[in-house]
Amino acid sequence: MHSRSRQPHQVLLGVVAAGGALALVWHQQQKNVVHLEAKSAIDYQKVYNDIANLLDRDSDYDDGSYGPLFLRLAWHMSGTFSNKTKNGGSHYGTMRYDKEIYRNSNIGLDIARELLDKEIKTKYPDISTGDLYTLAGVVAVQELGGPDIPWRPGRVDGGEDKLVEDGRLPNADLGPDHVRDVFYRMDFDDEEIAALLGGHVLGRCHKDRLGYDGPWTEGRTIFDNSYYTTLLERTWLAKTLSTGKHQFYDKETGELMMLPSEIAMLKDPTFKKHFEIFAKDQDKFFKVFSKALVKLFENGVPFKSDEKVYVFKRVNE
Repeated sequence: MHSRSRQPHQVLLGVVAAGGALALVWHQQQKNVVHLEAKSAIDYQKVYNDIANLLDRDSDYDDGSYGPLFLRLAWHMSGTFSNKTKNGGSHYGTMRYDKEIYRNSNIGLDIARELLDKEIKTKYPDISTGDLYTLAGVVAVQELGGPDIPWRPGRVDGGEDKLVEDGRLPNADLGPDHVRDVFYRMDFDDEEIAALLGGHVLGRCHKDRLGYDGPWTEGRTIFDNSYYTTLLERTWLAKTLSTGKHQFYDKETGELMMLPSEIAMLKDPTFKKHFEIFAKDQDKFFKVFSKALVKLFENGVPFKSDEKVYVFKRVNE
């Protein structure tokens, strides 16, 4: 099991002072005695900067950036939220558990987990897993050219009892009805769904992970609206891979791909309308995407409404 979270009922018998540092003790009358360690304030801009410095540290990884993988990690952790059952999402940071990260839909995300835990979590031990992984998603979007993504801390590390059942993420083999079922469960509308899909402008599929293969766009590590122009302007032909998975490739180059769900959504009049708007207006896409990603990352997190909202400076600003 991969977790650095403390047990929820660690017992501290008394108040211990050493070198002037005082461990704070809180006695709950009806529960075990638990302790809260005094935490130093986290400089989240420094955390952001340190994550940003990881993005291109390995030129041999995929297309030279961990950004797409960081965004996928944040997305898959947050995308389990259900407004019906009021559980799942990023709040408890359950992606740190092997039981979740090694699910078929999450294969490959352990690479991002190990990197962030080793290089960032050890340096900032007080940051929660949910805060760390969602912040990594923010870094990926902003540093690769995307819009500002307002972000606030407040997630906590929960136990394995907070894991939700597998199967809540979208199935790439299914069509618009399934996609709507998944995203409506998280309170997204069709415009927001279409905008979030634009995150596929980053990265690629790997045959040894989910069975699909190839990048969606030529940019791969540049966040812009080219996902929509590519989807709309190319001719897409069906192909069956050696893995047994069906996908589509572009007739023009044979190098780009789309998933069955994306081609099916292209045939849906409402989704297509939004695709066309985003293809013509990148500012509109950025605006809708930013708000939708904030909602995705915050779904299920019981914020108190007084948390500081950060809009981070990019490392070269």
